[in-house]
Amino acid sequence: MFKRKRTKVNVVDDDRDLEIIISPKLLEGVDYSKIIDEDLDFAKVILDSKIIAKFGSPEELIDFKIPYGYEIVENYWVNKPFAMVCILYNENTNEYLYNLIEPRLDKGERLVLDEIKEIVKKKILYSSVDGDKYEVVEEVLSRSLEEFNLKIERSLFSKFYYYIVRDFLGFYKIDGMMRDPYIEDISCDGWDVPIFVYHWNYGNIQTNVRMSRGELDSFVIRLAQRSGKHISVSNPIVDATLPDGSRVQLTLGKDVTSRGSTFTIRKFREIMITPVDLIRWGTFSAEEMAYLWLSAENGKSVLFIGGTASGKTTSLNAVALFIPLNAKVVTIEDTRELKLIHPNWIPSVTRDTFTEGERGKIEMYDLLKAALRQRPEYILVGEVRGREALTLFQAMSTGHTTMSTFHADSVDAAIHRLEYPPLSVPRSMISALDIVSVQAQTFVSGRRVRRNIKISEIVGIDPVTKNIKTMDIYSWDPSTDTHRFLLHDLWSSKVMREIMEFKAWSKDELEEEFELRRRILQKLADEGIPPKAFVEFIKIFNSRREKALRLYL
Repeated sequence: MFKRKRTKVNVVDDDRDLEIIISPKLLEGVDYSKIIDEDLDFAKVILDSKIIAKFGSPEELIDFKIPYGYEIVENYWVNKPFAMVCILYNENTNEYLYNLIEPRLDKGERLVLDEIKEIVKKKILYSSVDGDKYEVVEEVLSRSLEEFNLKIERSLFSKFYYYIVRDFLGFYKIDGMMRDPYIEDISCDGWDVPIFVYHWNYGNIQTNVRMSRGELDSFVIRLAQRSGKHISVSNPIVDATLPDGSRVQLTLGKDVTSRGSTFTIRKFREIMITPVDLIRWGTFSAEEMAYLWLSAENGKSVLFIGGTASGKTTSLNAVALFIPLNAKVVTIEDTRELKLIHPNWIPSVTRDTFTEGERGKIEMYDLLKAALRQRPEYILVGEVRGREALTLFQAMSTGHTTMSTFHADSVDAAIHRLEYPPLSVPRSMISALDIVSVQAQTFVSGRRVRRNIKISEIVGIDPVTKNIKTMDIYSWDPSTDTHRFLLHDLWSSKVMREIMEFKAWSKDELEEEFELRRRILQKLADEGIPPKAFVEFIKIFNSRREKALRLYL
């Protein structure tokens, strides 16, 4: 513990001279008398050899002034009561601004915090403390303040605690963004450049947060370490997965990105998105989802295609909830994104090499070959893009139901990519695919949305042209933002006709089953049923159908 020295500073406060006793380490090299002159609330003391520091005023932990030209669109907490998001709009520039608001610190408070942070960091690193990490930080912070005989108001203690937890246990300046449930992607394009986020309601928008060269380089290295990876000047590009499942792409320095270090984080959604969510958002209609429900339940293979961030994986995960609960399911991914409710589920992920060369590397192709020996009924592949495509379609041709995502803007483009190198899947195997769902990002009333723009079926190979034959079942009408059924009747669909024959249903029974599912989904979507309740409904519907209908219809 540092020795304290007495330093007298005359401060006018209720006509009294106040004597300040303060640790020289805390204010080493700082003209603290000048700070006190600038802010009389910096320190208030008593004369019994104890310092009682009052920092700031007993106001809210955060405050915020609207920048000129902007108006507030909405605000919401992401870490109450410490961090709030305020969405602003500038009518002149037609731009949104994402403001992350955190507790206000004045100069003196920030100086003390910087010193206290180093002390707390050393104490945590070099001491054997057990227990909840947040409680440990609080305890170490309290002890550190006591050692310096500093008594501060609870509001300031809360601010110190917030920033220490944010920087040591959280994600530094982007911690609030990582906590924001409406944020999908966070990207920093270089030193001293505003960070951008992809917001569910506003698309790509600029934030009020930026990082200096030192801050960004250190943060990128720290993200790599958190992911169990190494990034350096000699190895400046890293793809990794954060402990919470979020995907991150990192670059270090100016060698590969001329504006400096960068990071892009694709956040992992802890909250499951269900089919009724997609109906509520207008991505699918209840009728389309009923079609996919019957298809998934009866072993039809589906490929979700679209561009980047079009919602392919989200739709795949939602439709996978319709897979019968007793089915054996194997999922294969680069990064764990799929979340299923099935007890007989093997989630598998790829692995990078631990050594020079390719030794120890496990790719999707390896996992898919292993999966075929595990007797799965359903195989779900996060994204098809390499030599695993041929194996996946071989599995499809041998009777395994598969679901996957694929980068392509149309059904024709998807077939073309699959047929030609480097994938080179034979047409006879492509014809084993049943359904293609085309996803896209688009605009409705000036608002960026995701829509399923088409559902098509693979109906075979044309005997004359030898081309893959497809049939459109549903399409999205952008003028009315509605999804239209394109056939005269349900059994004109090859998939529905095959299900009808497999189940030995009549045409009327097929329509009844289809309409029942459509009504259920529409009702649950209208009621805004939460994910847990939807999962419970699916479980009951699978085992005790009549009970499910009594409870939910």
